[in-house]
Parts: sequence; structure tokens; C-alpha cells
Amino acid sequence: MSSQASPVFQTPGNDSEMKEAAAKARKTFRYFWREMSWEHRRIVPALELAAVKATFTDPPELRSKDPDALECEHMWLMDVDFDGRKIEGTLINSPTSLQSVHEGDRVRIPGRQLCDWMYVMLGEVYGGFTVDLMRSRMGNAERKQHDQAWGFEFGDVGIVNLVPPDFIGDTTTKKKGLFARFSHPEVKPQDYAKVAENEHPMSVNMRESLDETLTENAELVNEADDKGYTFLHQLALAGSLDGVDICLKHGADPNGVAANGMTPYTLAKCLGWKRVMARLQEVGATG
Repeated sequence: MSSQASPVFQTPGNDSEMKEAAAKARKTFRYFWREMSWEHRRIVPALELAAVKATFTDPPELRSKDPDALECEHMWLMDVDFDGRKIEGTLINSPTSLQSVHEGDRVRIPGRQLCDWMYVMLGEVYGGFTVDLMRSRMGNAERKQHDQAWGFEFGDVGIVNLVPPDFIGDTTTKKKGLFARFSHPEVKPQDYAKVAENEHPMSVNMRESLDETLTENAELVNEADDKGYTFLHQLALAGSLDGVDICLKHGADPNGVAANGMTPYTLAKCLGWKRVMARLQEVGATG
């Protein structure tokens, strides 16, 4: 994704619709991070794009030097990481007037600065709440130009899917073939409650192999990565109920503290993985 495809976005501070879109992005960020977590485990990458948008401001001492500077700018980050406390990424935009950050900087931000997220799988866009709102304010020609700049088809305005339809047992409404351009199938908003009820398919598929791995290599259940996260920490943050269940079966400590002070329960709680939280509480996990 280039800076040209993802320009710095400026919006009035009193834009209530944009604030609402950003709030939806923060509320659903867990599905972005879940997909990123599984992407890290894939042998063959599946994501063509994964990025988050954040709001940046200069500190008061810098703002006072340039009264004409923008109060804030909304810019995209790629190579995203998340540890349960901060979102980290590489800034891919060049600020219009901000002085405290620059294109290419590696930055860490609190969740409240997040204003959008988006990933692309098999050419389909997921997330993009503020992008959808911006597209709704464009004419057809401008919208087409916008999508071409990104290199993806964003689909119908007003439809923001969180996950691929087959993740929740739905079928795609898009038709392909000779008569596809003449058909206009009804596109319905994704059922977010249904998304919340369904486990990620990779979590389901991994259950048996993880069980076998930990049976054959019992020491791995307590082995930590460079963040101090065990399998249980990683899978709790990713919302993997199956993975958490298998780790607990093999004696993983539900109250083990990672290097940043977070436990499996607090990692699950920070993203609102309620089913994982409940499972951890069953074995004595506390906040």
C-alpha cells in the first residue's frame, strides 16, 4: 500500500459520523488482531494487506510554533503488532504538518488512538469503517478512482464485513462468470453477533495438532517467546477458545504473568474475548 493510495485523512473535529465509525473500529479491533495472529502461524501468507489507522497530534510545545498546523492527522500503519497494551506499526504516510512523527517511523500507540483497521484476503476487504464512510460521501467516479488507487474493490457502501463469510458458515453473494455483471444480488450487512459466536477456522483445525504437539513435547506448554508469552498468552490474546482449552488441558498456568505484567485472562479481557475469559475463570484465572 502506497502513500498515494492511502493519503493522510483530515476531518473536522465535530464530525460525529466519523467519530462513530472510529468507535466501531476500536470495538471490533479484536477481529483484526485475531487474523493477524493466525497469519503469523501460516506457512503460506493469506493476507494481501493488513493495516490500522491512527490519530496523531503534536505535543503542545510543537503546536505553539506553528499556529496554522493541523490539530491532528489520521494516518496508516503497517507491519502491525499488539501486546495487549499498545499497538505498534510502521507509519506509511508523510504527515501534512505534524512534526513529531515521520513516514517510516516505528510507533507505539494506545488503543484510544486507533480509528480504523483493515485487512484484505483473496481480494476482499474486511474492516475499513472510516473508509466506508468516506466512500459514502463520494460520487461514483470519485469512489471508483479511490478504489483503483488502493487496488481493491471495497464493495457496496454501508457494508463493512469483519471476517470472510465462510468463517461463519455464510456464502458469498458475489457471482462470477459471463453473466455476473448483469446480476445484482442483494448484499446484507454481516451479522456481528454471529461472528462473535464462531471460532476462527484455524483455531478449530489446530486443536488436534496442538494437543498432539503438547503431548509429545510437554515442556513447550511453558516455553515463552521474546515477549514472555507462552502459548496460553498468545492464544488468549488471539481469542482462540480451542487453543486455550488445549493449553489448560496440558497444565498451562492460567495466572502466569507475561513480561508486560499481563496474564492470559487480562489479555483476553483487553479485547473482549468473553468465551475465552469464561474458560479461564473456570480454572481459577483472575484479573
